[in-house]
Amino acid sequence: MPHPVPPIATAPKILTTTIGSYPVPEWLTALPSEQALVDATRVIFDTQRQSGIDLPTDGELYRFNINHPDTNGMIDYFVSRFGGCSTAINRSQTKTYAAKQEMRFRLKPAAVVVEALSEGSLNLLEDCRRAGEVAGGPFKFTVTSPYMLARTLLDEYYNSLDSLTLAIADLLSEQVKQLPTSCLQVDEANIPGNPEQAPLAAEAINRVLDSFDGPTGVHFCFGNYGGQTIQSGSWKALIDFLNSLRTDHLVLELAHRPESDLDALKEIRPQISLGLGVVDIKVNHIETADEIARAIEQATAKLGDDRIRYVHPDCGFWMLKRSVADRKTAALAKGRDQFLGTE
Repeated sequence: MPHPVPPIATAPKILTTTIGSYPVPEWLTALPSEQALVDATRVIFDTQRQSGIDLPTDGELYRFNINHPDTNGMIDYFVSRFGGCSTAINRSQTKTYAAKQEMRFRLKPAAVVVEALSEGSLNLLEDCRRAGEVAGGPFKFTVTSPYMLARTLLDEYYNSLDSLTLAIADLLSEQVKQLPTSCLQVDEANIPGNPEQAPLAAEAINRVLDSFDGPTGVHFCFGNYGGQTIQSGSWKALIDFLNSLRTDHLVLELAHRPESDLDALKEIRPQISLGLGVVDIKVNHIETADEIARAIEQATAKLGDDRIRYVHPDCGFWMLKRSVADRKTAALAKGRDQFLGTE
């Protein structure tokens, strides 16, 4: 019998959450096994809950691949399992992909599309069930956006970014149906630097969101490639795109962004709640509760008391040491409590 899916808390009015990835415990890396993975996932859930996180994630530990550490598996985990993709990449394919100047941060494609895509060995239902068995309460499950996945592939079949992106969207739409999670989050870190392709990304993301019967969020950042920002841009250029998404809330990188980005978010339609990044994951500095509370206060002063539903880190914690990630997580909850006067 599947476990019932716990609903997301309705109080307090601002909830704490994390983005997805968490540092892989060293003992899991040293002695990997299915049981060790389950145990490590339980530890990551418990660490977040004990710190005061209302909607934790599973840490995405099962996606980490030591040969592809730069994005912690948010790309390679998916495309390496797609039917129709090959990860055996030859010299000419590497050269062809390198000519795509917009993807200079990758030396070669994550995979090559050689025939029509199919689910292959991707099984998000199994991944989600494993997390739910040790979650201990409501939790969020993440999936990478179709547009972002498409951009990292070398396409030798569809010969169209639009067709490839929507094929991935349809594949993922089937995968997310009836996932036993309290919230589905779609992650996109590429479109902020490519706003001209926003309509395609929006159509693809909406297909995935529409397939899940439950609360949804969409996470955007300006890149987290080995802990570095790789996209330039602003939230103002993406307002129409963000407003076109059929999601319950946005999960946005804002901890080290300019003040003008907060001003731009005033234009987000009121039906979409806002998630506010208040923890910078690209530095080792541990934010204080005062700093977190002050960031929330500044945002609510600009956007209104009822606009912010979540506070969270800017992105995943995977590249940080556990000692840093754990303390940043605890500071996030303490700062939220301080702002609300519930500490």
